[in-house]
Amino acid sequence: MASLHRLPVQMLGDLVSPRALERILHEAAQTRGSTLELLDASALEDILKKEVFKRLQLSVPAPLAKKRVSEVLGELLKATQERMLPAQGSLLPALEEGARRFSLYFDWPETQRLRGVLTVARQEEKDGRDLTDLVREAQNLIDTMDRRLQEGLIEQGQDLAELKASFPRVQSMGGKDVRRLDTLIAQIEEAQKQGTLLPGEVERARTITFNLRKLLESSVVQTVQATDSPAIPTSATILDPEAQARVLALEQEHAAQQLHSLEREHGTLLQDRPDLREQHDRLRALHGQAQLTAELVEDWRGQLQLERERTLSEQRAQLTRLEAGLAHATATADMRIALDSARHLLDSGSLATDELHELNSMQAALDAGVNAAAQLEAQRELLDIERSARNVPGASAELAPLITQARALLARDGSVDTAELWALLERRMGAAAQEREDFDSRADRVIREYDTVRHLAGETTQRLGRLAETLRAQRRLGRMSAQARERYEQTLVDAEALLAEAHAEYRAAQEVTATFGQDALSGLLDVFDFQEGSLLDTSPGQAPAPSSPFGFTLTEPTPSAAAPAASLFDTLRSAAPASPAPASPAPGEPVDTWVVAQGQIQHGAHTLAAQGMATLLQQATALGLQRLDMGDSTHVWSARSTTPGEWRLGRAPSWADLDEQVGPWLDTGQA
Repeated sequence: MASLHRLPVQMLGDLVSPRALERILHEAAQTRGSTLELLDASALEDILKKEVFKRLQLSVPAPLAKKRVSEVLGELLKATQERMLPAQGSLLPALEEGARRFSLYFDWPETQRLRGVLTVARQEEKDGRDLTDLVREAQNLIDTMDRRLQEGLIEQGQDLAELKASFPRVQSMGGKDVRRLDTLIAQIEEAQKQGTLLPGEVERARTITFNLRKLLESSVVQTVQATDSPAIPTSATILDPEAQARVLALEQEHAAQQLHSLEREHGTLLQDRPDLREQHDRLRALHGQAQLTAELVEDWRGQLQLERERTLSEQRAQLTRLEAGLAHATATADMRIALDSARHLLDSGSLATDELHELNSMQAALDAGVNAAAQLEAQRELLDIERSARNVPGASAELAPLITQARALLARDGSVDTAELWALLERRMGAAAQEREDFDSRADRVIREYDTVRHLAGETTQRLGRLAETLRAQRRLGRMSAQARERYEQTLVDAEALLAEAHAEYRAAQEVTATFGQDALSGLLDVFDFQEGSLLDTSPGQAPAPSSPFGFTLTEPTPSAAAPAASLFDTLRSAAPASPAPASPAPGEPVDTWVVAQGQIQHGAHTLAAQGMATLLQQATALGLQRLDMGDSTHVWSARSTTPGEWRLGRAPSWADLDEQVGPWLDTGQA
């Protein structure tokens, strides 16, 4: 099995550099009288338990090193049993097949470099030359792209879950934007099933969702009280601070998403320009202070686009000069790969920063004349260290000045010792691996504790559930890019905050139980439990089964219908300590009204009964209900919803009073 050694290189590359691992494996194979290509499973297992385990302990504690080696051994056994690894003669065709999986992502630098590597490898094969180094680089590139794809699918899956959760809120608005959003969500869902990334469609869907939700929230930012009916909210005179806060929160969230998209789109530019990176980080800090605006993000987008175009022009001119300077040199495989990759990247509008650095180093080494091959190898190694450091927290900042010094020394003296740089990088790798262990433990805790509160209904639990699913996917990832690690940490922070909220809500529910009895808690949390009889099975006009604590009518009832069965509020009263019975409502008692959104009272008195009803209406929203009619021992209640999550609620002594005083408002929102 010629490529067995790829498993430890791929799985342990976040603890020790792939180059160092390959060197360890190569030397260990030679000690055993073999080569990397001829190592069998038994020999590789022995190397992993001895040389590799010993090397890992230099950067991570022994328990973690043992755990990671055990994981590699498990995968090694699986790969051997399933005969998944290609034979020596089929390495190049297998790599070409792997490359085809990423043909859609032509704007990725790895895609263009892989294209160059395979082009050169085919020519080298025809000339009968050794392909070992080219095959190794191609496999590393495929591994990197596969990791990038998996990370992208997790992020796309999270975006899709949020889009699907938001869609019911705006669906009733209708119109071409809602239809377009529905189509985009279906396209993204299908792409997710196929393992394909659609970043453009996700961006458009998020923008449409933001515009629709902002329009929806803005329609209730202001609330008016009619002059002749002070209790009935109609349309706009009194500012609603909670609705306004929701609009501002939506704007912040959308601006942050746009800023994240810019970081992904211009990552290479930001990586090569510390001044631009600093400006971008300042904008991220503004988001943390809830001060990021769409205007700031758009201005930044324009600035980045200008800088990108200017940098592209400079790099194209630089490539032309390098091609002329290298025209008379003997073209090595590395040179041909770098030239081919740079041309295709720049032609497609992508920056070729790394490739140009590599070509500049080659030209400098060739100009030096003496020991050019050794200089080229040293320059390649420095570039490898620089690239590896980008995915290790804190490594790039610490290594950047040392790499600059090493390049200057190499240009002056023709040689450089990279051992110290590798040692520093691997110390950082070890710290990052331990941090990842902590992330995984935190994710396990969130997922485990979510299962204890998942039975609670409400927006908090639903959002926590979506984040728990994302954490499960992130937890399964192997090596992570810097961006994926950052998203993992942010998901953990968000999920832990929601988990704290869910626990607080659970404690509040327990307090209801302690105060009013278990029946009250069951009414609040399990009002829509269909195990013993579904409310949806009731025929039009028919009361629900007696086992239900409420009497609901799911079709349009007539206002004069008989009052339904006792409601939750009777349950609360019966469970509460004995107190004098309330007086019957006096004739002509005014009708009470409320506006409820997402389980919160937006307008109306914050009484115990109204707050309980707000919780009930949030449950009704989750089931897609639009009208509820019910009664307790003293009043009748009616609620209407035309927008998911938002309800108009009225209470009166009788159905006749309710219909006469607020019927039109309940049905249409007009007094």
